[in-house]
Amino acid sequence: MKFDEFDIKMRVYEQSLDQIVLPDLYLAVRLDGRTFTKLTKEVCQFEAPFDVRFRDLMVKTVLHLMDCGFRVVYGFTESDEISLLFHPEDRTFGRKVRKINSTLAGEASAAFSLALGRIAVFDCRVIPLPNRERVRDYFVWRQEDAHRNALNAWCYWTLRKEGNSKLKATEYLQGRTTAFKNELLFERGINFNDLPGWQKRGIGVYFREEQKVGYNPIMQEQVEAKRRKLYVEYELKVKEEYGKWVEGFLDD
Repeated sequence: MKFDEFDIKMRVYEQSLDQIVLPDLYLAVRLDGRTFTKLTKEVCQFEAPFDVRFRDLMVKTVLHLMDCGFRVVYGFTESDEISLLFHPEDRTFGRKVRKINSTLAGEASAAFSLALGRIAVFDCRVIPLPNRERVRDYFVWRQEDAHRNALNAWCYWTLRKEGNSKLKATEYLQGRTTAFKNELLFERGINFNDLPGWQKRGIGVYFREEQKVGYNPIMQEQVEAKRRKLYVEYELKVKEEYGKWVEGFLDD
């Protein structure tokens, strides 16, 4: 059998499970750290519930992903997860799910590992969204998840630092209301509302234009030019206002 015929025959098997995100759909992806609880609390012993060092590692990873070959218009990170919003016209790898997943998981794992100095791994999932409303909903949902997780983490680790075991702290918070958890912290001198926004609502990364003054050697004069630069936002808008803000990146 000639190689070309053999190649065609075998590629059928290789491509049998391929999925492609349809061009009419909006595209987001979410990356999650694999066994990051062990990595952050046992191996690296980062401060709980939040550590600026870990925050900065996640931001560095998002910055890398925003500029690694895909047309990403917005990045969001909270805890050990990252969400990316693609430009509607992005067609990298023909929108093949396996290529997007494997490439972004590899890029994130490599970037984070190099910054940390030890191996860390991310997985990745593609999230097709049917319209702009669902794009807004998705990012509001992840921000609300950040808010819930932050409150739970602050309560859990406050109890743990008081000497409670993992089981006792978990059981004590089981089924408790948001009001109860806020009061638990307040009684210990912690006003949850006053905590940094990046802890409660996550962090956004996006491109914005800046005016730069340069020199034109041919005309021998100063000129102004616009440059796209990645910007990190640590105090995000919230809820519906946040969703509308994220939606605006689809028009860039």
